[in-house]
Amino acid sequence: MVTGGASGLGRATAAHIARSGGRVMVADLPGQSGLADEMISEFGADKVKFAACDVTSEEDVSGALAAMKAADWSINASVSCAGIAVAAKTLSKKGPHDLKMFSTVIKVNTIGTFNVARLAAEAMAANEADANGQRGVIINTASIAAMDGQIGQVAYASSKGAITAMTLPIARDLAPNGIRCMTVAPGLFLTPLLEKLPEKVQHHLGSQIPCPNRLGDPAEFGQLVGSIITNPMLNGETIRLDGAYRMPP
Repeated sequence: MVTGGASGLGRATAAHIARSGGRVMVADLPGQSGLADEMISEFGADKVKFAACDVTSEEDVSGALAAMKAADWSINASVSCAGIAVAAKTLSKKGPHDLKMFSTVIKVNTIGTFNVARLAAEAMAANEADANGQRGVIINTASIAAMDGQIGQVAYASSKGAITAMTLPIARDLAPNGIRCMTVAPGLFLTPLLEKLPEKVQHHLGSQIPCPNRLGDPAEFGQLVGSIITNPMLNGETIRLDGAYRMPP
């Protein structure tokens, strides 16, 4: 299951899984069903399915997992890519940071990620263990903002820092169940958000990345997720995927 799987990093991840012979439930907001239909047309309904899902809703996430079970699909990997971002300083000329805005970012990014993780873990625990005694893996998405939070990123950086911090405790909690937990912290990737920027701005951002000297390709995020799924020793860690980029203030 890939949350936020209809676009951006989530879409690239879902596509990688489908191309690699896996089956993927794209769980995303109802308004993203059209994008999911494109993937279903490309890979086939036996490879890709869509479930309308708000990650902050226990009912929606449980429903997506139930839809997998109804299709006779077991879940051995859960990838959380759903998230939002806002830009606001702790204190600006307009006054202090809006508390509701801060809470919303934490609710979607942090609480939503944990909601998916806990429910996916429950489903995975019913799987038959493999030769390594493993039943599944949970992969969450943070950001290099968790370490290099910029001006105006206090809400976003906080939400992603929490995702990074929960990685090891979740891995330790779920070890007896044979379930791993990893986090990916991507840098600057050419997602739909950056694609809306002028080409000159895109080039400027990419030029700041040491090596490779360009913006990341979402397919490279999907490739890393695939490696995490298939490598049983990757557990309890956050991997920066950023080309050695460190964000300035």
